[in-house]
Amino acid sequence: MRPERAVNDISPAVAGLFGLIVAVELVLTLAGEGVVGGRMGIGWRVQAIQDYGLTSELVAWMLETGRWPPEHLLRFFTYPFLHGGFVHMVFSGAILLAMGKFVGDRFSGLSILVLFFACSAIGGLVWGALPTSRSWLIGAFPAVYGLIGAFTYILWVNYRAVGEQQIKAFQLIGMLLLIRIILGLLLGDDGTWSAELAGFATGFLLSFVLRPGGVKRLREMMRRG
Repeated sequence: MRPERAVNDISPAVAGLFGLIVAVELVLTLAGEGVVGGRMGIGWRVQAIQDYGLTSELVAWMLETGRWPPEHLLRFFTYPFLHGGFVHMVFSGAILLAMGKFVGDRFSGLSILVLFFACSAIGGLVWGALPTSRSWLIGAFPAVYGLIGAFTYILWVNYRAVGEQQIKAFQLIGMLLLIRIILGLLLGDDGTWSAELAGFATGFLLSFVLRPGGVKRLREMMRRG
């Protein structure tokens, strides 16, 4: 397959998300180097994280008080576009493209967007609700893990169709969790694994509805129930 064909096959929704992530990181990286924004630009990343990132203290406050100001709710959907640095962005962006390509071949663009933002929001909510969470949550990994959940669902359905063990569909997430555990033991645990795991579970469960014909099947099940 020619490279341009592979690029053209990527869902516009995935390409748009990836493009926005890259654009934000390029601006912040150039600002950090003083290329744009002058002296003020050096602090743009920190300011952006403070304005649009998700903090565990803020989530805990909203859960305790039951108050959900719109400007703070917005953070659940903006933090995936902020990263700690260029390398952080590259890793999450690469997985977004890989998983997005596979899932986008089977799900609509709207379903991809629902998966991305729903997994981002629920991942952030679960992360902020746990006492192990620390400081700030940024980066697209919780949302990307949602796409991994959808990828797992697709494999799960395919294995069932051919009569193979469906547990095999969970090999990828099992390997990723093992890596996270090892890194946590070596580098310390910042609690972000909870956002990623919640994103994965959300993506897997939402796929029952977001898959082609999923809503129709759900209605039929509800009628039978």
